Amino acid sequence: MDGVTITGNSLYWILFGVIAIASWAVSALLERRFKQYSGVALPLTGKQVAEKMLRDNGITDVKVTCVKGHLTDHYDPANQTVNLSEDVFNQANVAAAAVAAHECGHAVQHAEAYAPLRLRSALVPVVSFSSKWVTWILLGGILVVETFPLLLEIGIALFALTTLFSFVTLPVEVNASQRAVNWLEESGVTDRETTALASKALHSAAYTYVVAAISSLGTLVYYILVLISRRD
Repeated sequence: MDGVTITGNSLYWILFGVIAIASWAVSALLERRFKQYSGVALPLTGKQVAEKMLRDNGITDVKVTCVKGHLTDHYDPANQTVNLSEDVFNQANVAAAAVAAHECGHAVQHAEAYAPLRLRSALVPVVSFSSKWVTWILLGGILVVETFPLLLEIGIALFALTTLFSFVTLPVEVNASQRAVNWLEESGVTDRETTALASKALHSAAYTYVVAAISSLGTLVYYILVLISRRD
């Protein structure tokens, strides 16, 4: 039993360290590329790019708004708004165009009832509930695992939902980026060279979701190992 526990803990901390380093590297790469590509000018601001992409896809019921913060850009299907951070909204460069087009990619997914997006949206209420309580349930479950293992099992089940959400998010984000890059070039907003830069910027952003999904999976496996080791 002790051997299994030590091995599980060791593997978890090794994985945690690797993921922490990967997360830092991906964040640094994302910041560097967006800063670099913010210096490559384009004729349209992020707001104009978003409005044009929505029009070109026949979407007339989605508004483009400006929100505070850095890289706080997101599409809100509940009120049908593409929300762009101030830099993206106001500036005319490759980075702003890439982000704006990516968020509009989600709006196009919504309009087309893209299956992975529908699944992610369906999981949001459950994951919101799970995220609020799962940490406390898992901690409590570890403390009383030998006398009341059901609590840890419940925590693992809730955490598994957040892990599922992380992996469902991957195809949604990748597909939105693909739509964005294809539209940017086809519409003439970017040429061959600037399209390649936009693609690199969005790939950097996608890596953050990959790291998050792997991190969630690693943590889930750790808690499963804890439960198994206490049962043996």
